[in-house]
Amino acid sequence: MEAHMSSIGSKLQMLSTSDHASVVSMNLFVALLCACIVIGHLLEETRWMNESITALIIGVGTGIVILLISGGKSSRLLVFSEDLFFIYLLPPIIFNAGFQVKKKQFFRNFMTIILFGAVGTLICCAIISIGAMQIFEKMDIGPLDIGDYLAIGAIFAATDSVCTLQVLSQDDTPLLYSLVFGEGVVNDATSVVLFNAIQSFDLTNINAVIAWEFVRNFLYLFLTSTMLGVLTGLVSAYIIKKLYFGRHSTDREVALMILMAYLSYMLAELFYLSGILTVFFCGIVMSHYTWHNVTESSRVTTKHAFATLSFVAEIFIFLYVGMDALDIEKWRFVSDSPGTSVAVSSILLGLVMVGRAAFVFPLSFVSNLSKKSPHEKIGFRQQFIIWWAGLMRGAVSMALAYNKFTSAGHTNLRANAIMITSTITVVLFSTVVFGLMTKPLISILLPHPKYQSRSLSFSSDPATPKSFTVPLLGEGQDSLDDLGGRDIPRPSSLRALLTTPTHTVHYYWRKFDNAFMRPMFGGRGFVPFVPGSPTERNPPQNQWH
Repeated sequence: MEAHMSSIGSKLQMLSTSDHASVVSMNLFVALLCACIVIGHLLEETRWMNESITALIIGVGTGIVILLISGGKSSRLLVFSEDLFFIYLLPPIIFNAGFQVKKKQFFRNFMTIILFGAVGTLICCAIISIGAMQIFEKMDIGPLDIGDYLAIGAIFAATDSVCTLQVLSQDDTPLLYSLVFGEGVVNDATSVVLFNAIQSFDLTNINAVIAWEFVRNFLYLFLTSTMLGVLTGLVSAYIIKKLYFGRHSTDREVALMILMAYLSYMLAELFYLSGILTVFFCGIVMSHYTWHNVTESSRVTTKHAFATLSFVAEIFIFLYVGMDALDIEKWRFVSDSPGTSVAVSSILLGLVMVGRAAFVFPLSFVSNLSKKSPHEKIGFRQQFIIWWAGLMRGAVSMALAYNKFTSAGHTNLRANAIMITSTITVVLFSTVVFGLMTKPLISILLPHPKYQSRSLSFSSDPATPKSFTVPLLGEGQDSLDDLGGRDIPRPSSLRALLTTPTHTVHYYWRKFDNAFMRPMFGGRGFVPFVPGSPTERNPPQNQWH
């Protein structure tokens, strides 16, 4: 009996020690997050160093310190987990991207964004996969099959939209921001869908049937993920409009919006769909309908709550990746041949550059053919910046690489260890080097005054805080239907429709939205009045425009 009690006591003591170690780790990690925010603020004026690069550098520096203190045994406070990344950190980032997107600009360039994000990603994936297969087989880095090479293509075709969007400005370069932002989100979703499709198929014996099944599965995931996001957003709008939570509690409105947004992502994961696409389009639909159905205080609260969650998740990811990059377990397997690891990293970086160039310039040419106005066409300098800004690789690439080449955070196979360390090297190099050079490159190739006339003007009040100077979801701004009251002639043929798509499609969407969608799901012009609120005291003069 005494021995049994002694055993229980020792186990409780071990648990207590483990819990204390976790508390210490979390304290240090939160302190580092605070440091990243403070340093990022101090470096804000330069716009060269954003929070992502700052967090990555601080993460690497912290990893070095921990490595020295532990005598070369460990460099981590927390273990990198793709589950933590995909389930908890990525959803708020992607949802906020959809929630705060300037929809008019996004949908105006929608076909170009789909070309770059979907077709371009497939081209880039194919080039990286073929190049890696041809080169790595001659280098004898280890046993890799065709599924591994295709997975490598999907891993390195995923751009780092988070870091890119912190470097670009939505007001100085609206066209570039819209294209790179839209492409980044669609690219991430395409890469993950492609990666999952590769994982679920036996690609050792490829034939026409398997190829067709692969394409069909890819399109199915893409379309159903989008529709699930739209449906969840509409359900949230309908519930909040009909039940009218604001008359009792604005807290319920905010809580329901946050939970419905997260539910859309988890439903996609439950049905093996793309959570990235689902939560992105859920964000767009919520910003167009649900956000306008809540009280004014809830609008301010939700806008800043989503932005804050996204901001903290972004910093967390890069700090996390920076510390994990120096994990001694991964580097131990390639320490006997550092030259091979450097060569593999260099080849992968070169393939990323070639693969991106192979679709940015040709697809930009195709996109320009459908644009009538010279101001809407993508110039060569803009194409170069789109190519450059998309070279950064980040947490999505890391998470996919861990999913494919590791087990429980480490690997004992040399080929897998080389792929993990090479991914880490490419992520660190591309984020820091390409990230630091993007802003000065834009200032050289596209001087700011050139873009002043194209910038979307929202508010010019200098006393207004930055978060309200560019209210991405402000009343009467950047709505899908914000096209003025002018009549647009009906296209006489399909060719006429294709040659003047922007205003025509928006015009018919506005008519459909006003006639069917808004009366059912709410939105601007169908905002319920809250007793005693400024909305009721000052009812809108014109609810339809």
